[in-house]
Amino acid sequence: MNMPLQGVRAERGSALVEFVLCVSLFWVPLFLGTVVIGFNLIRAVEVTQVCRDSGHMYSYGIDFSQPAYQNLLVNLAPGLNITTNGGNGVVVLSTITYIGQNDCIAGGYPSNCANVNTTVITRQIVVGNTGLHASVFGTPPGQFMDSSGNVSPAGYLNNTTCQAKGFSSVIPLVSGQFAYMSEMWVTSPNLWSYLGTSTGISARSIF
Repeated sequence: MNMPLQGVRAERGSALVEFVLCVSLFWVPLFLGTVVIGFNLIRAVEVTQVCRDSGHMYSYGIDFSQPAYQNLLVNLAPGLNITTNGGNGVVVLSTITYIGQNDCIAGGYPSNCANVNTTVITRQIVVGNTGLHASVFGTPPGQFMDSSGNVSPAGYLNNTTCQAKGFSSVIPLVSGQFAYMSEMWVTSPNLWSYLGTSTGISARSIF
């Protein structure tokens, strides 16, 4: 009489073990993955929005080298943990132009300058964690930049380290034209710490 009862209990025990294994090995990771991916999608949308807004303001002449405007930029990114000189993100604002022969002459180089017929960075401002990421198009040496991020003519006309490498393949410019670019990079701990990898979310806007 006891054998059938024991068989039922054994089957119930096996079903419980299978349920626990199924939940712990499949449904829990799936749920957690969905949650962290969702949070990172929200972060990606915010990064894109802040990058676009900062680039738009920069193109209209907002001077992000000033502390008041740097604080404004930081306040545009709530939840991303960016400060004016640190945190988990960085915004790089650059002014880029094309150097023609006439630009060399006007800058005091009557024959040729080193950067003739190339695109160069004439200004660059970095807000946030400067050690986290740099512009993919280059960073002018500090010796050619003033406190407002302006690059001296000796730098952008005659020093090749001030060239915006590869920018002409993105947007071709001619002499007298300027491009105003915002690049943003933010660490993405929600998803990638869960996966054991370190990476981030980036965005770029050009006006």
